[in-house]
Amino acid sequence: MPPTRRRLIALLALAAVVAAGLVVHVVLPSSAATDIAGDALYTVAVYAGVVVILPRLRPLVVGLIAGGWSVAVELFQATGIPAEWAERFRPVALVLGTGFDVRDLVVYVCAALAVVGVDAAVGRSQRRRA
Repeated sequence: MPPTRRRLIALLALAAVVAAGLVVHVVLPSSAATDIAGDALYTVAVYAGVVVILPRLRPLVVGLIAGGWSVAVELFQATGIPAEWAERFRPVALVLGTGFDVRDLVVYVCAALAVVGVDAAVGRSQRRRA
């Protein structure tokens, strides 16, 4: 897929994922399911953001970056610093979270693997059409 087209698709996906994440965070009642959905959407948003910036990267590389970023942010939460920052400026919580949860690490890895699979499949489909 041409980089410009991949970038546009990623930008549209990013907008949709951020909107879905805000719905999960603001509208739906807090539960284990919404926490897992929010974590998965976070990793997918990071993935899409990386593709917007670097559309030539292969899906596996983007997945490693998105998954690694998500895991790093979760581990940063264990320090308590993001929670302190979020107390002063609430939107920080949307980007860095506030509390460490081991389950989130599993969700991030699974979401990264899933989005890599989807991106690779779309790429294969596009190559077959060409």
